[in-house]
Amino acid sequence: MNRKGGKPVSRIPTFQKRPAGASQSTELPVPRKDTPVHAQPPEKLGSLETSKSKPPGPRETALPAPLFHTPKIGFEAPSTFSRTEVALATAHGPLIAAQPVHSPLLTASPRPALRSEQVKSKTSETTPDGPTTHLPRESFPSKIPWEEPAETYDPAVKDRILLTPSGDSEKSAEIFQAPEDSQVEAIMDEEPPWETEPLNTAGLRDMHLVESIPVGLYQSSPSSRKSIADSWLHLLDRANSSVHIAAFYFTLRDSDLGSHESSDSQVFEQLMKLESKGVKLQIAVNAPQQSNHDTADLAGTGAEVREVDLKAITGGIVHTKLWVVDQKHFYVGSANMDWRSLSQVKEVGLSVEDCSCLAQDAFRIFGVYWSIGGVINGSLPPYWPARLSALSSSQKPLHLKFNGVPAQSAPPQISARGRSDDLSTILSVINDAQGFVYISVMDFLPLSQFTEPLRFWPAIDTALRAAACTRGVRVQLLVSCWEHSSPDMFIFLQSLQVLRRHPLTCDIDVKIFTVPSTAEQKKIPFARVNHAKYMVTDRVVYIGTSNWSENYFAFTAGVGLVVNQTGSAVKPGQQTLQSQAEELFLRDWGSEYASTLPVKDVDVCPRH
Repeated sequence: MNRKGGKPVSRIPTFQKRPAGASQSTELPVPRKDTPVHAQPPEKLGSLETSKSKPPGPRETALPAPLFHTPKIGFEAPSTFSRTEVALATAHGPLIAAQPVHSPLLTASPRPALRSEQVKSKTSETTPDGPTTHLPRESFPSKIPWEEPAETYDPAVKDRILLTPSGDSEKSAEIFQAPEDSQVEAIMDEEPPWETEPLNTAGLRDMHLVESIPVGLYQSSPSSRKSIADSWLHLLDRANSSVHIAAFYFTLRDSDLGSHESSDSQVFEQLMKLESKGVKLQIAVNAPQQSNHDTADLAGTGAEVREVDLKAITGGIVHTKLWVVDQKHFYVGSANMDWRSLSQVKEVGLSVEDCSCLAQDAFRIFGVYWSIGGVINGSLPPYWPARLSALSSSQKPLHLKFNGVPAQSAPPQISARGRSDDLSTILSVINDAQGFVYISVMDFLPLSQFTEPLRFWPAIDTALRAAACTRGVRVQLLVSCWEHSSPDMFIFLQSLQVLRRHPLTCDIDVKIFTVPSTAEQKKIPFARVNHAKYMVTDRVVYIGTSNWSENYFAFTAGVGLVVNQTGSAVKPGQQTLQSQAEELFLRDWGSEYASTLPVKDVDVCPRH
């Protein structure tokens, strides 16, 4: 409703005059019944988000949409999708604090959901044009850290927390489809939760930056931060009623290589015990799974598993890595549900405890995936129900003891009302910086990496150039070098490095981070790489699940979080999340594993 005029407002463009008296269809389709997960014969597993499948051929579409190919590189282990599905990724969304305010919010793309008719016209079958392998790639467009000591800040701002309906916590989210032949031309907006739901001024919240450091890295100076494996085990130990996990794939056991890392097996063993302790476990995983051994075994204990096929909706995949425990605690970050992410890959994430407002907002993002996974034809509803609307956004941030934390989601098609767009948030963070912008990502490429023809995608690249060359902001970009790195990426990065030359002398610098490997470690597929995806400025910290190229933000499903603690009163022995992230970045930047990107060299990534 238009709250000023009281007139119905359509959230979906019809591009035609609305007939008088047109009303909203009330017919609601029945959600699909969950189907059990059955174990399949063992398949050769891979690791990390990279699949070696060849790009699918161009897809036919009635609309001028780009044709997609499977990325050459990826970074997440055995993924659940086929050759054609690996080629397309769905946009993700972050949990972000979009402005320098003392508040947290989960945000998603502001654009409305597409109708099923529109989706059908925009998607079509793709045909693979080459062989594929057993692993998915993380080169699709689509992490958040903890710290050991609990943080207690006293910002001069009152707590404001928005909660979801209590009934949502004990039942699976439902999704309603509009009839295929529906003639609905206008969808009435539902009242946003912040106008209909009570405020909750809960106590202090704990946020910790956590990381996974590959075996052999920083041996002489081990990190004092809690590991991601330990943080997951801690969350599972605190679980009393429910655990919800959104994941790209599940390979927490290292049986595919015959190695035995204690941390990964402990996590899987704890997940297996949840149902027997009366804790409900729900998993939303990308479809189709290439290996369902882990999920099948978990389903055998009573866990609910839904495969989420986004191919028909966005042409992409679920690239999210999100945990929600008891709707009070959550984790978001770069680590996949993969044993490699706990011991063989450098990851960064964020763990938040005792913060029901943010956890329930994160649960609503999970609810969108769960809903899509429960529908037979995988189409989107004409609108997302209010119970899935964002509880926070850059426009309506939550006010918490640790200051601003908005959350965002992508792609726009699967973002419920009020959710901020991930890309917009990243650009806002860069544009808001006044002193420095430090970025650590596996891939940074200003191209539509997996489409034909290729498109130039200068959004983030332009923002960084403007910050360094026109505003005097110090920009430092740390990217990864490993066997799956795109050679094109380094050419674009060299074009940024050139800006340092006189007389322009822009304050921008690029370094390459390489994880060393022994002969034995080199045998582990899709490992030994810096897989982090975060950014820290003099004002905020952003942690996400996407690589920085267009496809991840346009087609892949992911999540990001922005935390703003500007102006926080920090007591002795405490650190803001921003200072933790800055410290972590500078450690990596100044380490022996980071080298300055040469401007003239052609082969700047020897491992490629």
